[in-house]
Amino acid sequence: MDRRSLLTVATGAVGAVAASQIPASAAGPEHSGPGRIGPGRPVTAFNVISDIQGDLRDLGVALEDMNRTNPGSSGLAVAGDITPRGYDAEYAAVGIEVARHTHARTVAWAIGNHEFYVPKWRDPSTLAQDTWPNGTTEDSLFRSFYHFAGRNKVYAEHSFGGIPVLSLGTEKYMHYHDPKLWDEVWLSEAQLTWLEERLAHWAHRRKPVMVVTHHPLPNTVSGSHNRLYSRDYLQADRLLGILGRHKDVFLFCGHTHWDLALSDWYVRRVVPGTANLDGFSVINTGAVQTGYTDDGKGGEVTVPGTFNQGLQVEVFRDRVVVKARDFAAGSWLKQITVPLSTRI
Repeated sequence: MDRRSLLTVATGAVGAVAASQIPASAAGPEHSGPGRIGPGRPVTAFNVISDIQGDLRDLGVALEDMNRTNPGSSGLAVAGDITPRGYDAEYAAVGIEVARHTHARTVAWAIGNHEFYVPKWRDPSTLAQDTWPNGTTEDSLFRSFYHFAGRNKVYAEHSFGGIPVLSLGTEKYMHYHDPKLWDEVWLSEAQLTWLEERLAHWAHRRKPVMVVTHHPLPNTVSGSHNRLYSRDYLQADRLLGILGRHKDVFLFCGHTHWDLALSDWYVRRVVPGTANLDGFSVINTGAVQTGYTDDGKGGEVTVPGTFNQGLQVEVFRDRVVVKARDFAAGSWLKQITVPLSTRI
């Protein structure tokens, strides 16, 4: 079972990075700072957040800050853990908070493990893990997500200013199927085939693809080497094999809440056997609710102080610039510029 999930719920190798990381002082709005590759304005700019988990106040702060720094945002991607437990009322509260703020018209929601925590409760105020699933069906949990996200599948494709954004997610909550498992991600053959086909489609059209998923892939960004997160995907090799063929794929993942100040917030993941020696980009999304970092003992520890982080992504014809943002402080943490293998 996911660490900290119940205590807080009520409230392959990595390749060399083919880009340069820029300190926070240079990571200002637009693209005028150091690290610029070529002229021109962005084709599109959008934002990525994750792990709201009921922290509506910080969500509001993040939305206000994103609107200030990226008022013309073409989209908002939310990489899972939208709610603390997955109750319909919790989804509704998120929807109300989002509606209170100016935000991008297109929102790509990905499902997270916290969307499956209703079965651990007898009612919204009574934790009852010993009697799991407390009458809650697996199907009802997915229906709640579908109703909120406005679709009938976990996976979906959106367009952020003409740039494809693919959302992935588990299609089973595994404890219903195996008592030894909890939050592990299970992807159907249909979802994997769809992903393979969509990546090939956009590669043929020479466009970068943004992929949004909740859990980190093993041996990628911050936390994914830690024992807590190293086995999140039941089909990790298959998924890596699909993503690893494409140089211009950018995978955004949350779940760990690990601090974007860490050096491995961005990596290039090279997948052996894919004939892509440059790998693909993987980016940690930080978290809206509570931050964590490595405790040096194979676990993690809470980041002190106010924590509220996310990303701004600017897509140019020849590069993608990803900027890490501290929404609470209203300041940039860092940015990275990733050259595209083909021009848009």
